[in-house]
Amino acid sequence: MKAAIYARVSTERQAERGTIGSQVQALRAHVAAAGDELAAEYRDNGHSGARLDRPGLDALRDAAEAGLFEVVWCLSPDRLARSYAYQVLIADELARFGVRLRFTDAPGLDEHDPQAKLLTQVQGVIAEYERAKMAERYRRGKLFRARAGEVIAWKAAYGFRRIPRTADTPAHLKIYEPEAAIVRRIFTERAAGTTIREIARRLSAGGVPAPGGRGCWNTSSLCRILRCEAYIGRVYFNRTVTVPAARPGGRPSQAQRPREEWITIACPRIIPDELFEAAGKISYDNSQWSPRRADPGAWLLRGMVKCGRCGVGCNCQKMRGGNGTWHRYYYCRNHDPMQAGGRDRRCTERNIRADALDEFVFGQIRSALLDPAQLLAGEQAAAVAAPAPDDDLLAAELARLDRKLHAAKAEHDRLIDCYQAGLIVMPELRRRATAITTRQRELQDKRTSLAGQRAELARGNRLRESIENFAQQIRAVIDKLDDVQVTGWHVKIRLRIPLDGPPGGNPGRLPPPRPSPDDGGTGSAPPVSTEDRLRSLHGDDRALMSALGPAVC
Repeated sequence: MKAAIYARVSTERQAERGTIGSQVQALRAHVAAAGDELAAEYRDNGHSGARLDRPGLDALRDAAEAGLFEVVWCLSPDRLARSYAYQVLIADELARFGVRLRFTDAPGLDEHDPQAKLLTQVQGVIAEYERAKMAERYRRGKLFRARAGEVIAWKAAYGFRRIPRTADTPAHLKIYEPEAAIVRRIFTERAAGTTIREIARRLSAGGVPAPGGRGCWNTSSLCRILRCEAYIGRVYFNRTVTVPAARPGGRPSQAQRPREEWITIACPRIIPDELFEAAGKISYDNSQWSPRRADPGAWLLRGMVKCGRCGVGCNCQKMRGGNGTWHRYYYCRNHDPMQAGGRDRRCTERNIRADALDEFVFGQIRSALLDPAQLLAGEQAAAVAAPAPDDDLLAAELARLDRKLHAAKAEHDRLIDCYQAGLIVMPELRRRATAITTRQRELQDKRTSLAGQRAELARGNRLRESIENFAQQIRAVIDKLDDVQVTGWHVKIRLRIPLDGPPGGNPGRLPPPRPSPDDGGTGSAPPVSTEDRLRSLHGDDRALMSALGPAVC
């Protein structure tokens, strides 16, 4: 018969040592002894038996389906797969193709021989148990070595090289001075206030190789370096835990453990703590105070404009026009090839004049908020979906439930008095008390539900009473926008309006007014037809969605 052989080793170290060669040699000898013709050899070097997606095994299954051989020889069931379920799956698949499966260290999977089948099944279960034991020993061993101060992770941070362990010394990190000098430069420039993007430009222009051998530095690599505590002498192990996939066939994910479970490992420091903290403080201050650095009356939509083509936020920048004058613009972040991930992925959306867009957006918002009819129409549209019940009926039903709850409590008290007087025994007391408790719980649930409906009705009544006054109060005040999306000549505005005040405060009171746009801008929006509508959101908020016309670039 035409025969094929399959051999596998689990780790790359075993593959480097050539241990798979001994398996192949033994399998060749068995094929020759059986008088079969060797048709093909399939190997998996450094692939775990806990997975089915192995290149050698996939090629073997494809060849079996094509009928290239009649029997497959393998050293033992655990070489075929570590999981018993996988062993049965592969054996059944080969049997459907008319291919026999034989092991040199175990009997074949012969369905007509119960003893051989039982022995193979037992070997498969034991192989799966051994794999679980090895994984647990490997995990505990890594934890022990990490607590002893050994660097476990094979990948070192930029500026370091990992020195493997020897018989005398554990694995540790060693400073690689050419990269360490770049690390000191990055932290020094960042602490001096240089932006991360400017640092990336300087390093790329200077021909400094980026981490991983890339020629171009990016902001994400610099951010990781600026947050890495290895440069102040601390690396961590046991930071994450593997979370199984939520659905069958999915890949597991990594979740961060609580910080008290991290294992700290000492390593040589490259920069002092003061420089690390100064660089981190610059990033924190920029994130906290950057929105307040805008000029009065400029960038009113800062942080709220999104590109309708890419869906990402827009940056603010001053640009010189064709006549030499400077104007403010909102532009998509993906205009920068570095941010977009390449020149072929660069966004082609136009830049938007900030003064024209600010004036146009806030003009549309004012016209909508100053019209009580639109606000009432939106409130009525939300109420139509779930009409509120009558308040008098809710009050009467709540009073009836209160009476029933009071009667059930009195009945429970009388039952206790009967037991204390010796009129009923303990089993009867428990049976009746359980029935009363169940009835009380059902009544309480109904009362809680009705109380919630009544509170919702009261909130709706307050909304209807204050909607007329709201339009008057909003004349000089514009609440915070959610976002503004610009696609070509179309602008979509989303505004969240809190209609109820804070607890204990004035329900109609609104936050201080925002600065109004600069009336001296050179650009203005041409008159266009608009369609404004009010959409209901959860809670006490309402969202205003406006599909608007062209804005001036």
